[in-house]
Amino acid sequence: MHSEGMAENGPARMTDLSPSPRLSVVVPVKNEAPNVLPLVEEIERACAGLSPFEVIYVDDGSTDDTGRQVLGARSTRPWLRLLRHEASCGQSAAVRTGVLAARAAIVVTLDGDGQNDPAFIPQLVAALDDPSVALAAGQRVGRKDGAYKKWQSRIANGVRGRILKDGTRDTGCGLKAFRRDVYLRLPYFDALHRFMPALVKREGYRIAHVDVVDRPRHAGRSNYGMFDRLWVGILDLAGVWWLIRRRRRVPASQEIV
Repeated sequence: MHSEGMAENGPARMTDLSPSPRLSVVVPVKNEAPNVLPLVEEIERACAGLSPFEVIYVDDGSTDDTGRQVLGARSTRPWLRLLRHEASCGQSAAVRTGVLAARAAIVVTLDGDGQNDPAFIPQLVAALDDPSVALAAGQRVGRKDGAYKKWQSRIANGVRGRILKDGTRDTGCGLKAFRRDVYLRLPYFDALHRFMPALVKREGYRIAHVDVVDRPRHAGRSNYGMFDRLWVGILDLAGVWWLIRRRRRVPASQEIV
């Protein structure tokens, strides 16, 4: 008799590619070549207890060696996949591409710059053990962004929270774990990842909030981030408010046999 998680000749290796992974990790990237290998190694360590898993890098039209770095890392990691956009379509589009390609029922997303610590992935996934929870949202502690960007985010998140009442103080954190089927039911638009808590709550599910430690990026400069400013996303905010107002009640149904 073998214990759960044991292969015929010993512990199941993380390099064993399963046709049915337990977890899909989606990493949207654009021009993050120096950050690829360090982050892949961290994800590998963090997900050791969640095997079998897959990691899907979505290269959002990079002009550097990001894709080549992912392919190099994949040479010894068959669970690592690479998808590429011919042209940059934005972070939300990259996340959606990864989720559509994901083979697991549970998806984790994190930014490709190293600021999100993969060590928190098991804690986020564990929050989904409660069937009423469809999204575990990371909430950054000790943010490493500049003072101006932190001030912008504080204002934007404060206004969103008062209007949408989703109970989330940090919607911009890239570290999230969610149920793939629920995500695919959400209306898709640019910057969707910023409004996921409100839209998941609209579907009748609960949100779990997990404090995560923010880190400086490993290398390079930010390619995403300005889209989350309130004065840029005001139409999205109004649209999400309208969607919430239009769906008063999620119907409960059962098949009669």
